[in-house]
Amino acid sequence: MIKRTFILCGLILVSAYLIIAVTFLNAKPNNQVCQGIIFAVKDSINYDFITPKEIKNLLQKKKLSPEKKYLKDINTQELEKTLSRHPFIREVECYLTSGGKVAIDIYQRIPLIRVISNNGENYYIDNNGKIMTLPGKAVHVVVATGKIDRKFAQQELYTLAKFLQANDFWNAQIEQINITPKHEIELVPRVGDHILFLGKPGNYDEKFTKLQTFYKKALNQVGWNKYKRISIEFNNQIIGTKKDQ
Repeated sequence: MIKRTFILCGLILVSAYLIIAVTFLNAKPNNQVCQGIIFAVKDSINYDFITPKEIKNLLQKKKLSPEKKYLKDINTQELEKTLSRHPFIREVECYLTSGGKVAIDIYQRIPLIRVISNNGENYYIDNNGKIMTLPGKAVHVVVATGKIDRKFAQQELYTLAKFLQANDFWNAQIEQINITPKHEIELVPRVGDHILFLGKPGNYDEKFTKLQTFYKKALNQVGWNKYKRISIEFNNQIIGTKKDQ
């Protein structure tokens, strides 16, 4: 009985020691000064929209820079709140590391399509369907021109651009989208001297499947520059307008 009690007390003491040790190791001394900032852009595409220097300058301007501050005085939630207002940031995470540094993980907004409307507007739609501006920066994405208001851009153009992005062939083939005064869609391909006419928005799976079959069975036989216009507006038919001889 005494032996069992002794063993039990020993186990309790070891458990208490481990808890205290872990708590001590994870604790941040009140007088520990921030050892620096670890900055990371977590996107696979590096557009250089956001740089460590830019983030540091922004935090200094807002008097929120964690450098040379005591860890107890650093409010990571306030850092996140401030940085999330940046026009190129979709999401941000700020936290203290075990080495006494502040880690800032940035998730950028990714441009999906550029809109150059005949009303004079020039902006991008990001991959979440939101409008973004990139002053002084150019990104290689498909360009949409013509009669485009912001509602049409964020709904119809966004849907079409997401469809193209998800298909490797069409993502590489289409370089421009033009919207007619009737809100019909024309596409300018990179290969082939012709215009692709889709008509009204929608039914993209059916239209592009039909068009890809036409590419393989017809254009590969007669040549990619045989037609000046290829219409897939109507169901179950493709209308090709040949160039003048």
